[in-house]
Parts: sequence; C-alpha cells; structure tokens
Amino acid sequence: MLELKKINKSYKTGDFVQQALKDTSIEFRKNEFVAILGPSGSGKTTLLNILGGLDRYDSGDLIINNTSTKKFKAIDWDRYRNNCVGFIFQSYNLIPHISVIDNTMMGMTLSGVKEKTRRKKAEEALKKVGLLEHAHKKPNQLSGGQMQRVAIARALVNDPDIILADEPTGALDTKTSVQIMDLIKEISKDKLVIMVTHNPELAKEYASRIIEFKDGEKVSDSNPIKKSDKDDSKFKIRKTAMSFATALKLSLNNIKTKKGRTFLTAFASSIGIIGIGLVLSLSNGFNIEVEKFEKNSLAQAPIIISTQAMNMSEENLEKMMGSSENSKLEKYTDKKEVFVQEDVRESMMHTNILSQEYIDYIKGLDVKYLSGVAYQSATAINAINKSDNGYNLVSDSSSWMILPINPNEDDNGIIENNYDILVGEINDNEPGLILQVDSKNQVYESSMKALGLGGEEVSFDDIMNATLKVPINDEYYIDLGRAFVPSQDLESLYNSENSLTIRVQAIIRGKEDKELITNGSGIGYTNALTQLIVSNNKDSKIVNAQRDLDYNILSNQPFDDSPSSTNNKDMILSYLGSESIPNVIYLYPKDFESKDSISSYLDDYNIDRTPDESIQYTDMASMISSLSGNIMDAITIVLVAFSSISLVVSSIMIAIITYISVLERTKEIGILRALGARGKDVKRVFNAETFIIGIASGVLGISIAYLLTIPVNHILENLSGLENVAKLNIVHASILVFINIVLTIIGGAIPARMASKKDPVIALRTE
Repeated sequence: MLELKKINKSYKTGDFVQQALKDTSIEFRKNEFVAILGPSGSGKTTLLNILGGLDRYDSGDLIINNTSTKKFKAIDWDRYRNNCVGFIFQSYNLIPHISVIDNTMMGMTLSGVKEKTRRKKAEEALKKVGLLEHAHKKPNQLSGGQMQRVAIARALVNDPDIILADEPTGALDTKTSVQIMDLIKEISKDKLVIMVTHNPELAKEYASRIIEFKDGEKVSDSNPIKKSDKDDSKFKIRKTAMSFATALKLSLNNIKTKKGRTFLTAFASSIGIIGIGLVLSLSNGFNIEVEKFEKNSLAQAPIIISTQAMNMSEENLEKMMGSSENSKLEKYTDKKEVFVQEDVRESMMHTNILSQEYIDYIKGLDVKYLSGVAYQSATAINAINKSDNGYNLVSDSSSWMILPINPNEDDNGIIENNYDILVGEINDNEPGLILQVDSKNQVYESSMKALGLGGEEVSFDDIMNATLKVPINDEYYIDLGRAFVPSQDLESLYNSENSLTIRVQAIIRGKEDKELITNGSGIGYTNALTQLIVSNNKDSKIVNAQRDLDYNILSNQPFDDSPSSTNNKDMILSYLGSESIPNVIYLYPKDFESKDSISSYLDDYNIDRTPDESIQYTDMASMISSLSGNIMDAITIVLVAFSSISLVVSSIMIAIITYISVLERTKEIGILRALGARGKDVKRVFNAETFIIGIASGVLGISIAYLLTIPVNHILENLSGLENVAKLNIVHASILVFINIVLTIIGGAIPARMASKKDPVIALRTE
C-alpha cells in the first residue's frame, strides 16, 4: 500500500548539509500499527513528514497504492494529504478561533463535502472519542487529553487510509496517554497507523511492528513486509477545494478574536471613504439644487430662434475677449499708443431667414421633447380699450408675449407645469389674452391701463369682463394717396361691427416652487389672436398697396434693404398683417436632455448649408448650466482626488495589517496545509479577511459620512439658507463600498500570496 524506495533527504544551512534520511526503503501493510523509534535527530520526524506529503524527498520514490509520486504536482500532494492521510500531532495543532466540531470537519470542508454530511460524520467521530458534548466549545476550553482526542477525531473523520501520529502522548500525563494509545490501537485494526515516538516501552506495548532509526538510516524492522502481504490496489484520490464561504467563516471567526483591532483597522481604512462620501454628498446636493434652478429657468430661457441672432462660436468669443488676436501685446502697458482692433461685434450678428420651409421643419420636431412652442409674428395688435377716460389705443401691446402652445396632448405643457390658473380657462384655439400676476397678485399699472382698468385694487371679475377691440386694416388705416395713416376716431373703431373682440381668458400665477417666474407679471396672448388678425388683414387695401410699392407706405420713406433692418419691405408687410410667418420662435424643452435633442435637431438643418443660409439660435439656459456644471465637476474632481489619497494610504495599511495577520496565523496556515488545503485556499482565507475588512470599513465610512451630513446640512442652512444640501446618493455609496473592497483586496494580495507560499512543515513548527 505504502512504500519508500531509497529515499534521501538533506537540509542545507549555509555551507552545512545535514543528511536526514539515507537510502531509506520501507514497505507498509494496509492494516498495521507501526512505531518508528529513534533518538532526536535520527530522521523519524522527517520520515513522517515525507510519508504525509508535508515534505519532499530529494531522491528515491514514494509509492502509494502502486503509484509513483515522482511526478506529483503540488495539487496532487494537497489531495493526498486531505483524502489519504490523517495527522495526529504532539501539540494537537487545532485552530483556536473555531469550535471543536468545526476543527473536526475542516478536512471534509476542504474536500467539498456537503454541510449536512460533514456535520453528521464529525458528530460520529466526536462521539467515538467521547467528546460529542464538547462539540461547540473552543479548543482552549478543553484539557490536553481532550484536545488530542479532537485531533484524533479530525484525523479519522475523512476516513483516510493512513494515520500519522507524531509523539501523540508527548504532552500528556500517564493516565491520559494510556487512553489515547488505546484509542490509536483500536484505529489500527482497519487502518495503517504510523507513530513516531522516542519511548521504547510505549512502542513495544502497543505497536505490531517497530522500526528503529539512527542517524537517518533504518537499523531494524521487527516485522518486515512479505510478498504475500502486498496488494495491487490502485491509487484513487478526490480533489480538494475550499469554498469562499468557508474562507469567510474562518476569517470571520479569527476577526472576532480581535474585535478591537479590527474596528480600529476598519475605522482607519474608512477615513478616505468618509471624505469622498461627504464630497459626493455635497456635490450631489448642489447638483440637485442646480438642476432645480435649471428646471425653473427653462420656462424663462427657452431656445429662441429670431430673425436676428448672435453667433456665439468659440472663435468669435475669443476675438471678443481679445485672446486670439494681438495676444502678443503687453497687458497694462505704459506705451503712449492706442492699438486698433478689429470690431467683431457686427460680424457676430447673424440674420436668420425664417422661411416657410424652416417653419415646416420646426413643426417636424418630435413633440415628446417639447412642453411648449410659440410663434411670435411682427403683426401689429392695434388694440383699443374703453375706460373712464374714454377710448384709448393700447400703446404697449408690442410688449405682450405670445402664449406657448402645448404640442403634446399626453403631457402637461409649460403653462400647466409652471403656473396656477387662478380664474378662467386657457384655450389656445381661441383669440384672447392671459394676465400673469406675481406671487402677491400684483401687476404693473400699465397692464391694467391696457385693459382699460384703474385703481389700486381690481377684482378678478372686472378683469375677466374687460373688453378690447382690434379694428381691421381697412377701417383703421386711411388712404391719403401716397401714404396711409391710422384713424384717430377710436370710438367708431371700438364700436365697429367689423372690429375683432378680445377678452381675458384667464389669470395665472407662477407656482410657489418656480421662484424664477413667481415675481413676473404682464399680458400674454394666444397664437389664435395673431392668426385671426392676419386672416382679416392679409388682403386689405394697405397690404395690397404696400406689395406694389418700393417705399414704406406708413412713413413715406424708402426701404432699407438690409435684412437686419426693421424698415425693409418684408418687415413692414409682416407688421401690416400680410402673412403669419413668425419673426421669433420659442421652443420650450421638457428637460435638459430634451434640450440637447432639440439642439441636435436644429443643428441638423444647417448641414450642407452655407453660413448665410444657416439658422442660428440662442440657448442661454444651456450655456448657464454648462458653466455651472463644469464648475461643480471641477470642484468635485479636485476634492475627490485629495480624499482618494487617504484611500491609497488605507490600502497600504491593510497590506501591513494582513501581513501581521499572516505572521500571527502561520501555524494555522501549516494546519490547513497539513489537512490538504491548497496554496490558493490559504490565499483565499486571507483574501476573505481583507474582503470582510473592506466591507466593514466601506459600510462604516458610508454610515459616518451619512451621519456627518446632518451637522453639515445644519451649518449650510445657517450660512446659505439652503436646506438639506448634502445628500448621499445610494449609487455613489454602493460604488464607494465596492471600490474600497477592491482596494483592500489589492492591498492584502501580496501578504495573502506570501501566506500561500509558506512551507507547511516550517509553518507547523511556528508558535
């Protein structure tokens, strides 16, 4: 079954070479109790270590069930120790921080035996050695004899073929020694037991075979094996594998024995997480505040497409700031000279030609991106009111804002999202006015005068009953031959059956959470009003006359053909109501993501078009948000970078702590290797420990960072008035914990690798 063939083993210390075994050849029976006798230094322990696969021979061969071990790899020796050999050590070699039953099960755990099966077998083994009632105690709660019984139970539980005992009674009293030897002799009835001892009386009383060693050589064998005793068994071996869960349990039990140090380690490691967590909390909170500001600003800063736009390209901005040209000039020079610079302001102005083709293109924009759209025309609204002072032409109707239409019936529009309707109902399809009041229900006096109302307080009913009239061109303009002038008979125009009647549809007020618009007030009008005026005036006498003339029919002055001029023919015709093509388009995005999609859509129109044919637009909200976003990102990156230094320091500290743990648990490493643990299993144990510390420090850091947001928010509220600015995002918290775990595992990787490379024989000797 087990055979040594001319085994040689030597140890080198500097220039000195110690020959531990010399051409040793021994054969063992399948079932027998062999005692290896000899003085200290005779080579008997080296022999036992080679038989157990803990140490490697220099030359010769170890035959196991007719299989040579010359080509065994490290993993084969691990499997051999786990499945074929059970060790009983003089110093017990139990893992102190796990229970008796867990120590007993360890070999099966490494073999991958299921939990239920290995627990049952462990209980049976402990019952056999009389320790079942002590199964859940720790080894340090047992006597020496009891600990040796646990070691025997551990050696038997995986049903190995060979039991190797190294001075099993060396640390026990006489009575306990007899009990242990009786137990070992009972085991030898169906297993091969090889015991190393220096006690000849003990060997003669219990062993069925005694082999004596001296100076590394076998000097006698009381019962050598015969040919008839040999068998032709084949070597079969099960593979071993420690699960990560087992490694976690081992590490967790070890950590429990050092709670104070573990807490301090976790706390020190969490400092970086605390710093980064606070920075991200503040950054997240400020970003939320900025987003609130941006959402509120959308209603006041839509994308605007007008006949006149400013080209805010990077090149033009550089020219305006003087950074691209004349950059070689000295700042704050003492020279008595003035340097002439190109005036780029005029070149920055761009004239947009808003043709029907472009209007149709705008109407093709996907309405899911829009909460409102408004087309403002240059058509004049010549409104007349009736007041206590008589009939008045509304002089400020040109300052009225057109009401945005909600193009998406499935969602609320810009009005519903930003305003409360205090009275009335808005109908985009009906011509009418909308009065906006501020948060205190105030409006400017000019707005009330435009409606023909006066006084310090005006009731909603009076406002809703106010009536204005818009005369048609053929009654409003008087033909003088070469020119047309407005009629001054406002009473007749107001009372004319042909005049268009308009009233206030609703009174609205900005919502309380829309701070940017709650203080605004004024008069708006529906798009239907412009369309109604155009439909009544597009074929009027003044419009038809203006189409045929090459001068301004209102001022009797020649046209200025410049596209940017307000005195060109197209602008005058539009003013008179000849067409409904707008001169300004307002696009209200639903959010900033939609704003980006709208911008991309508008930019696509300019592809393959010349600069003069392109349409430029103004998007102030995006410029503001981009600037604020870049500033916040830059601040966050700098602060996180500084805080991250502590994370790196934490990783180094974890490496040191893990290295100390490796030194402290060297003997445990030896025990695990003796039980068949692979190098990677040992590495997994220490990786599991750093994993636990990584989770603990990460969760601790996030928890402390979260708690610190409470006083931080209190301080910020007192300083700035902003409530609950610091808000820790759960995603950020999870990422930080993950990063911390990764860094701690990296930090502990080198010490864990060192642990996996330790020689099991040397590790077992470590105290």
